[in-house]
Amino acid sequence: MINFEEELKNFQPSLEVEEAEAAIYNHDMTDVSDIIQEMMQEMKK
Repeated sequence: MINFEEELKNFQPSLEVEEAEAAIYNHDMTDVSDIIQEMMQEMKK
């Protein structure tokens, strides 16, 4: 039988996941709220 607690203690995330995570979090992406804010600022002008 698998001892899940022991397996979790031995878990090491792969570097690929960490690299992808860093790239995603450090990438400044425009989302819908950014677009709406820009539109609201243009309308006020």
